[in-house]
Amino acid sequence: MSIATSATLRATLANTTPRWRDLDACAVADAHNEKLQNPCSHRKSAMNQNPKSRTTLLASTATSVAAIMASCTSNTGLVPPMQTPAPGASPPVASRPAAPTLPAVSGATSPRAYRRDAATHIYGKNAERVFQGPLPPLLYAIGVLEVEVDGQGRVTGTHWLRPPKHAPEVIAEIERTVHQAAPFPTPVRLGRVTYTDTWLWDKSGRFQLDTLTEGQL
Repeated sequence: MSIATSATLRATLANTTPRWRDLDACAVADAHNEKLQNPCSHRKSAMNQNPKSRTTLLASTATSVAAIMASCTSNTGLVPPMQTPAPGASPPVASRPAAPTLPAVSGATSPRAYRRDAATHIYGKNAERVFQGPLPPLLYAIGVLEVEVDGQGRVTGTHWLRPPKHAPEVIAEIERTVHQAAPFPTPVRLGRVTYTDTWLWDKSGRFQLDTLTEGQL
């Protein structure tokens, strides 16, 4: 390349470079003016260029909406849902009153035979108070009691043939036990009956009847 040609090229480049610089300055000015005139478009562009900022903004918006909804719910007051019974659970059933028990029937044909039915009946009503096994040699009290029973098994009277006078509390307890055991087995063949039995009383408060006694040691 000749010296003249090189000089010409350098002059051309020198004249052209300022023109490129002018173009860059104009582009920056135009972008700045557009940003001032339409800030939303610039913000949208920034969000598109920065995904993390967009995610943060969406999360903040969702949190605000949830807070507003919670405030509305607490102010209005929701009615609690009705509780439904668990599957398979049966509804409670009102208890029915127990049917009255009918008195047993005795087919005894004599007061002596009826005495065994009456003694068995008293044992059944006082199972926890009956002395189990042979009685000790010395008893606290022995009493002979006569009991009157009508045709419905009701006790109509008691009479002591041999009362344990040294133990009046035993007399009262035996009479109470007899009356609480009513109604007795109905004496269907006798109509009404008066029978006699001997009470064998231990100091522990338990007893046996002579008709069903297990003896003494």
